[in-house]
Parts: sequence; C-alpha cells; structure tokens
Amino acid sequence: MPPARQHPSIEGRTQAAIEEFLRDRGAGQSPHPGGTLLEHLLRVQRLLAAWGADPDLQTAGLCHATYGTDGFATTLLPLTERATLVALIGESAEELVYLYAGCDRAIVYPRIDGSAAVAFRDRFTGREHQPSLEGLRAFLEITAAIELDVLAHNAELAEQHGPALYGFFKRAGSLLSPAAQDAVDRQLGHLP
Repeated sequence: MPPARQHPSIEGRTQAAIEEFLRDRGAGQSPHPGGTLLEHLLRVQRLLAAWGADPDLQTAGLCHATYGTDGFATTLLPLTERATLVALIGESAEELVYLYAGCDRAIVYPRIDGSAAVAFRDRFTGREHQPSLEGLRAFLEITAAIELDVLAHNAELAEQHGPALYGFFKRAGSLLSPAAQDAVDRQLGHLP
C-alpha cells in the first residue's frame, strides 16, 4: 500500500473551538455507538487524518453530524444557522458537512458505481445536483470513516449492515483513497 498523503492536522486553537462548539450543542451527552456522539466525531476525524485527509476534510468529518444525517436524526444546529458553522470551520468544510448531512441515502447510494458523475438528492430540499469529483471523493471518504467507526463499535450493526456497506465501498472503487480502501478491506472484507 502506498503511504498516505501527508497533510497538516487542524490547528490546535481551531480544534479546541470546534470541540467546544460540539460540546455546547450536546454532542458530549448524545449516545452513539462507542460512547457519545462527540467521541464518534473525534474518532472519525482521527481516522481521516490517519488516511492523509486535508484539514478541511478532517474538519468536515469532525462536524459531519451537525445538521443530523439520514441515519442519525439528532441535530446540533438548525439549517437556518449554517452561517454559524461557516464562521467556525470555513465555507469549504461546511459545504462538505452539508453534502454529507443532506444526502438522501436511499436514492444516492445505489447510484454510486465508481463513476465521477453521480446525481445526489438533497434530503432537505428534494433537489438533485451533481457534486464535483472532489466533493464526491470527500463525501465517500467521510462516509467510509463514519461507517467503519460505527461498525467497529456495534457488532449487531456490523453483522446487519457490514456486507452491504462493503459492497457499496467496493463499488466506489478508486473514488476512495487507497488508505480508505485498505481500511474497508481489513474491517469488512471478511464478513459473509
């Protein structure tokens, strides 16, 4: 396996501010596989960093549940306050958070086939759009980190959803980084 890309991590001061924001909105008290939502968010960020993700992608991973997700309804900030998150983490990272949060999984996941052109349905607006190749890659990288963390901390979910997620990530193919592909193979490749 080639070495992971090297990128700086999120600056300490920014990291502290983001963690405080997440704590203030209840992420430290919200149950989630493996402990609390905050613990999950931090693990996702660390996994993305280990895979060589750039700081915006790491930050998006850390904040991915801010608006809730198609699989986790708890919201930390209403969509009407997107500007608050933009001010905290920057426009690029916030756009990735929104892309992940807004994904209508039942519609989008079957469309993922390794090609760069994927129509996304926004579950908040019902509109369809095609993210850039960079946005699609970031979405898949965040998704892989999130799902691998959840499945590592919940054997029942791993047994129930692991094989389908393995197939999903294999269909994504080279849209995932080599480090993410390797992690998917190691964690999910042995499942029936």
